[in-house]
Amino acid sequence: MARSSKEKRKEEILEAGLEVFAKSGYYNTTTAHIAEKSGISQPYVFQFFKTKEELFIAALERAFERILDTFQNVDAGPENLVEEMIAAYEELSELYPNEIALQVIGISVTEDAVRNAAQKGLSSIRSYTIDRFKEAGIKNVESEVTTFLARGILCNISYFLDLPELIDGKKISNKV
Repeated sequence: MARSSKEKRKEEILEAGLEVFAKSGYYNTTTAHIAEKSGISQPYVFQFFKTKEELFIAALERAFERILDTFQNVDAGPENLVEEMIAAYEELSELYPNEIALQVIGISVTEDAVRNAAQKGLSSIRSYTIDRFKEAGIKNVESEVTTFLARGILCNISYFLDLPELIDGKKISNKV
């Protein structure tokens, strides 16, 4: 089904928002910056998103949705599920590097609505991972999920800060 031009424009604004927020952060980004990146006027941004906060939350939700979709598409047996999910996340990180930055930025924003969106996103990933690990018969599921998520968050921070020695001493190119 083809998208309407209005749906396409909203999608373009959302993707531009993802990129600009990832590069400049929440507090340093204005809707004017996003409008410029989108090639539209600032008032037109408000046709789709009432506030910068609403746009940021939509971008953050997009990032978490992509992670969940990625994990749901992992087709692996119990013996290599964790490794395959890690590999899928690494691939996602290469395809959508702005999402990494946005997650780090999202957990640092103090506005309640943004914090709530970050909590909801992380909680949904945690819940999905718990269910998936249980189905796979992974022992000590709570502990394994905590370790899995902690490593993912540490990878995000390592990437965001361009500090590869936090993770295995590998150099991670900072594309943001």
